[in-house]
Amino acid sequence: MTQNGPRDGDADGGYERRRILAGAGALAAGGLLGASGVASATPERKPRPKKDELVVGISASAPDVAREARAAVPGDADVVHANETIGYATVSFPSEAPAHAREQFIEAIERAEHVEYVERNATVQSFGEPDDTYYGHQSAPQQVNCEAAWETTTGSADVLIATVDQGVQYDHPDLEGAVDDRLGENVTGHGSDPYPSAGDEQHGTHVAGIAVAETDNGRGTAGVSDCSLLAVRALDTSGQGSLSDIADGIQWAADAGADVINLSLGAADDYRTLAAACEYALEQGALVVGAAGNAGADGVAYPAAYEDVIGVSALEGESVADFSNTGPEIDLAAPGAGLVSTVPWSDYGRMTGTSMATPVVAGVAGLALSAHPDLSPLELRDHLLTTATDLGLEATAQGAGRVDAAAAVEADSNANENAVGTDEDAGQCGDETVRARADGSLSGGWWGESDRYVYAPRTSDPCSATITLEGPAGADFDLYCNVDGESPTRWDHDESSASDGASEAIQLELSGDEDLRIQIHANAGSGSYTIRIEELGR
Repeated sequence: MTQNGPRDGDADGGYERRRILAGAGALAAGGLLGASGVASATPERKPRPKKDELVVGISASAPDVAREARAAVPGDADVVHANETIGYATVSFPSEAPAHAREQFIEAIERAEHVEYVERNATVQSFGEPDDTYYGHQSAPQQVNCEAAWETTTGSADVLIATVDQGVQYDHPDLEGAVDDRLGENVTGHGSDPYPSAGDEQHGTHVAGIAVAETDNGRGTAGVSDCSLLAVRALDTSGQGSLSDIADGIQWAADAGADVINLSLGAADDYRTLAAACEYALEQGALVVGAAGNAGADGVAYPAAYEDVIGVSALEGESVADFSNTGPEIDLAAPGAGLVSTVPWSDYGRMTGTSMATPVVAGVAGLALSAHPDLSPLELRDHLLTTATDLGLEATAQGAGRVDAAAAVEADSNANENAVGTDEDAGQCGDETVRARADGSLSGGWWGESDRYVYAPRTSDPCSATITLEGPAGADFDLYCNVDGESPTRWDHDESSASDGASEAIQLELSGDEDLRIQIHANAGSGSYTIRIEELGR
């Protein structure tokens, strides 16, 4: 194919049909290596939605997930798959059964001793659509300042980026040099090769090329980074996959040592199995990057909406793309309209969507980690947010701003990465005082929203800090803090204030070595809050 400009779209914008997230329940069994803690799936099972299964979460105290699931399941229902690491099993249930029968079935399982939850094995959907298939001039690397970043590093092969997606043509001329020797995995139980099926299965290869297509090799396109690639196949040829397959894919990538996991996919609802997989990946040292969704709606898809997943919106120029979902969970924005990248078979094409914006951020994360290899996943996340370029858009559209490769590579990763703005500085323990504040808004409910902030002591010789939260009347908000640089959670924190109401306070003794991470969590009610820090120096 000649390497000239891309074919222009139709006058109405070309191929405008966008995939939106499918909400119907679907189930599948994922097959991973036994060492990964995932039971083998039936070999003929394929990557696709499966509407006849449920996911059963099993307590971490249970010694055998599959056995506990079998004990909990009534009648002749089968346990078709188990993940011992994340702690869940998938259970078959006739899709034609009436709703009341399903509810009774779920209630019977939930009564079992070691069962923590039961949920649909929901359909998870990719967030990209082909525009045209002709090679064209790229714009994303220039827009996120890759050229300046490449003067410092084009990315280290020691940094591993995993895509949990469709299959990837790993012998594509622009990808074969980046692919890890292990290639990847097919977690669907239909063999282990992550290669795409015949036909129009472009999404996975396109996503991979945006992040890691070889740069300056005299052919094709330039990926954001020259980091290494692991391809994890979990979606079918239509870009759909089951909740359990996605969770298995995330776990496999984390166990394989991925530093960054790209999830250009999502679901409208929050699922505990998906949340557990993302938490597991973070615990294993992987930064997870997720797509906001393509419905053009106010509401970020999961897993992008999770606290420790970088939620990415799509830009068209310097504006949020009309198809991109938005919301308070957006962390960063990146180009996502008409990006040119690799597609099967050894070809190039354009695609549009938050699916395309997400690997731009994943690639920049790889560059930043190549330049600053000692960053933890949460430190890397904070670094990307701190170095982003503010486009002047609403925070719900851009988060911290457009990801900036040059700033992420060149900026001092040990610099003060505060997300709380300083109001004033003054002069010792009671005399030298630094005050900071930030404002936000949260909603409570069954799971509740959370916001996080970073604060490093700024007095010359810190002695104490008081953190106060003033929340809306009638709401119930909690305040948590860690002093070791790790993000706190409701279950893992150094200090907390979690009494009734939305006015909380924590007082800390400081030595100057602390790096405070603060979480505000909404249990009930909703509205605006103000968080204040008063730090005293000796």
